Amino acid sequence: MPEGRLNAMTVDVEDYFQVSAFEDVIAQSDWDTLSLRVEDNTNRLLDLFAQHNVKSTFFTLGWVAQRCPQLIKRIVAEGHELASHGLLHKRATTMSRQALFEDIKTSKDILEDISGQPVFGYRAPSFSINDSNTWAYEILKELGFVYSSSTYPIEHDLYGVPDWPRFKFVREEGIIEVPIPTVRKDGVNTGIGGGGYFRLYPYWLSKRRIEKYFREESAPYSFYFHPWEIDSEQPRVASAPLKSRFRHYVNLSRMEGKLVRLLQDYRWGTMIDAYEIEVAPTGHVA
Repeated sequence: MPEGRLNAMTVDVEDYFQVSAFEDVIAQSDWDTLSLRVEDNTNRLLDLFAQHNVKSTFFTLGWVAQRCPQLIKRIVAEGHELASHGLLHKRATTMSRQALFEDIKTSKDILEDISGQPVFGYRAPSFSINDSNTWAYEILKELGFVYSSSTYPIEHDLYGVPDWPRFKFVREEGIIEVPIPTVRKDGVNTGIGGGGYFRLYPYWLSKRRIEKYFREESAPYSFYFHPWEIDSEQPRVASAPLKSRFRHYVNLSRMEGKLVRLLQDYRWGTMIDAYEIEVAPTGHVA
């Protein structure tokens, strides 16, 4: 087991056709007509995590859980944390308060019914909590969540709250927010939490950026990615914009090898363990 601080490994459990980059070219009404690949890919990840003695938090779509109940049961049976990624991968910024409430509540109910365990964590699709919808935290509090990991304090064309806190903090609503990690240079935050840049960059460069974070910060590091990122054989969505296709498909064939090195180089656990988030059986902060 590598030495050093315990960090959070996280997986956003969604299929390739559910990503925000394809939402304008693949209708949600067509999802059930497409080949479901998320179950096999997530099982591959569970196998990898077992080989390397890694525990992870799986932020899972309710839509996926409904169709893959055995996958949900395996996640919890093997000691991982099950958390919510919403129901249909709709960005929180595109929904009314009532619609978001129903989306999150339904996802939580599905996950808890299948797993038989309480769900404490939530991640908004595409990190879509920002200054325009902070009322989302009131919803999370009402529904019994303890923490969220729904913000990325960077400038990005699709998301980002660059002036928000960079580290775990407690919102006035009582919800703990754990932002995606960044490094800071010349007053500007740069994301290092995973995603497309991890696939794009050679592993040595990603590791150098993570090591910079460890030198400069005492907080845990967290990493996020998706099951479709280890699936180089997934169908290509030719109608998507070129920029979206590049981001989605770059270095898919190299991702699993990089991930194995990441699992070997650092200590990994769940969000609750790495960030020492205390939870009570009722779903409220202890």
